[in-house]
Parts: sequence; C-alpha cells; structure tokens
Amino acid sequence: MSAADDPVWSTWRRPLPTPAEQRQDVWIALLVLVGALAAMVLINSVGAFALGSAPPLWEQLLWAVLLSLPLAMRRRFPLAVLIVVSALFIAAQARQVGDNVMPSIALFLATYTVGAWERNRNRARWARIGVIVAMFIWLGYSMVAASAEPSPRFAQAAGPLDPMLAAVVYGVAFNLLFFVGAYFFGNMAWLSARRQAELIWRAEELRLSQEQNTRGAIVAERIRIARDLHDVVAHHVSVMGVQAGAARRVLDKDPEVASEALRTVEQTARRAINELRGLLGVLRAEDTDVSDMKGSPGLDQLPELVSAARDAGLDVEHGVYGEPRPVPQGVALSAYRVVQEALTNVVKHAGARRADVRVRYLETALEVEVTDDGRGDVKGSNGFGLLGMRERVAVHGGELDAGPRRDGGFRVRVSLPTSVH
Repeated sequence: MSAADDPVWSTWRRPLPTPAEQRQDVWIALLVLVGALAAMVLINSVGAFALGSAPPLWEQLLWAVLLSLPLAMRRRFPLAVLIVVSALFIAAQARQVGDNVMPSIALFLATYTVGAWERNRNRARWARIGVIVAMFIWLGYSMVAASAEPSPRFAQAAGPLDPMLAAVVYGVAFNLLFFVGAYFFGNMAWLSARRQAELIWRAEELRLSQEQNTRGAIVAERIRIARDLHDVVAHHVSVMGVQAGAARRVLDKDPEVASEALRTVEQTARRAINELRGLLGVLRAEDTDVSDMKGSPGLDQLPELVSAARDAGLDVEHGVYGEPRPVPQGVALSAYRVVQEALTNVVKHAGARRADVRVRYLETALEVEVTDDGRGDVKGSNGFGLLGMRERVAVHGGELDAGPRRDGGFRVRVSLPTSVH
C-alpha cells in the first residue's frame, strides 16, 4: 500500500453506529425517561410548585416523554436530536414543568453526541455554538424576567454579594461549565475514535506490508532454488553425458572401462536425484523461513565435484590455502555453485584436459578460483552460467572475475566477503 493510498485523517468521517450501539441508545433514552418520571413524582410529592402553577400531570408526563425519547436516535441523527431536544428544553422551562435535572441531562447527551458522532465537523461545531448561544440568551431572558418580580428566596440572603448579582454569576458559571464540558468531551470522543481508526488502518497496512515482504522473500528463495536446480542438472547431466559417450566408444573394445564409465553415470545420477529431492523438498515445504539452508551443499562437498569432473575425463587439481574456518552457509553454497558451474562449463564447452580448483581462506574473504587449459572462451554456453555466478556473488557483495587467461585457457575467480573470523 503506497503513501498515496493513505487516507487524509483531517477529513475522516466516523462510521455510522452499529446495531449494538443503536440498541444502547434506546436503553439510555428509556433510562432518562425513567429518571424524568421519578423526578416528576418526587417534585409533585414535595409540593415544589407554587399554588396553581403546576401543569397537569398528563402534560408533565408528555414533556418527560418528548425530552427523553429523541435520545434513542442520538448517534444515528445527532444534529436533528440536538435541535429537537434544545427546542423542547426551552419550551419545558417556559412551561415551568418543575424538573430541570433530567432535561439538562438530555441536553448534555445531545450536545456531547454531536461532538462525538456528527460526520460533518463544520456543522457539528456551528450547531453546538448556535445551541449554546441560544441557551445563554434564554438564560439571560429568564434572569431579567425573574429580577422584575420580588423573590422570597432572597429574603434570607446573608452573603457579601448582592443576591441578584450572585444568582446571575452562579447561573452563568454553572451553564458555562455545563456546555463547555459537553463540547469538550464530545470532541475528545471523536478524536479518540479517529485515533483508534488510524491505529487499525496502520496495523492493517503493516500486516499487508509484511505479507508483501514475505512473498518477495519467498520469490527470491524460489529463484535461488531455481538456480540450484539449473546447476545440479547442468553439472550432473553433463558428467553423465560424457561418461555415457565414453562407455559407448569403448564398449566393444574394453568392457571393463565401459563398465566403470557406466558405474560413474549411475553414481552421478544418484547424486543428482538426491540433490533434486532436497531442493524440491524445500519448494514443497510450507515453512516460510526462507533463510533455512539446511542440507545445502557447501565447501565440504567440493572434493565430490572434483571427483565427478575427474570421472568425466578431466585432470583436476584441488588445493586449499590458508587456515580453513567456518563461513556463512550462504557464502559456502555460493562458492560450491560457482565451482560446480565452472567445472560444468569446462567439461561441456572448453575442450580442456586439465583444470585447477583453488580455495583460499583470506582474512576477510573466501576466494575461489577455477582455471583450465581449454580454448579460453565460453562458446557453446548459453551464458546463464556466468550470469548466475554474477548474481550469486552480488547477493553477498562479492567480486567476480571471469575471462580468458594470457597463457591460454579460462579463469573464474570469485571473492566472497565473510564476517566470520
């Protein structure tokens, strides 16, 4: 997934509420309604209304229902619920229904929900600001109306401030905290939901990236195995071809030599089958640990390569210089395959009689060199051998020098760095 696919989180839209969340809203609305009914019973039982000012019980019940039930749709239609609840709140106060606690809770929930769930953030901001302004206008009107009439509640006033001034300050401060809290917590809920969505998206992006990297590593391993298959088949089949041809030529003249050549063909075929089994087993394995190279040939198997080349009629010298030491498996495998490919080219294309295989353990590198006394070119080769050598060496940051020698023949020299000392 590219950076161009990264969503612009500043314009993120919160998903619509789930059925479970909508069911929660229904329960919340019913809970507010129960609270409003309980408050209605208590207020009427206490006798908090002035004589003759109490609305009929059926009207009080109607106001409780109208203020509570819209909350059942608060997350599905947050703006509409806020407007309806705000208008009903002012109307209920104008009718002096008595209970201000549950209507205030309904208004708080409606304001909070717009901040937390309204998908259009510009509308969410201005709708809440508009409602808050309307509520303070209504508060101011209520205070002016109340100040025009003497109130018995000021008769026991004993504080240092003027009773009316204290009532105004208290009312403004309380409503300011009320609406700022609803506005702030609504915004925080929306930001929290956005961050959670972003974390989920990032986690999914990381998972897909890891899957892509894993697939790339597996493809690279498949290519490596394909090169090994090519090396195994090319080397062993060329040896088998040479030995079979030799057996055919001397079959009538020297059956013993022909038998030895055919035995070499048999042994070479078995070695090829064993190596092919191992490589194909890796291809069939479900384990995705592409770094596992257990069972891959290495430097210890070079004498077998030399012996197979000798069996093909080539006079091969094999020398090891420096103190042998463990090297990384990848380096050992690459060195083995380079020698294998080089000897295969000598046997098949060079027309050589002698070859020399040298392994040098240098201080910071492993050097492998294969020389022959043949034509000094790779005519007849398809070129994949040298290309495969270059790719193998490049994987380890090594160097490859391949070309004709001045005194005749061909030389392949590879230097593979190693961190093992």
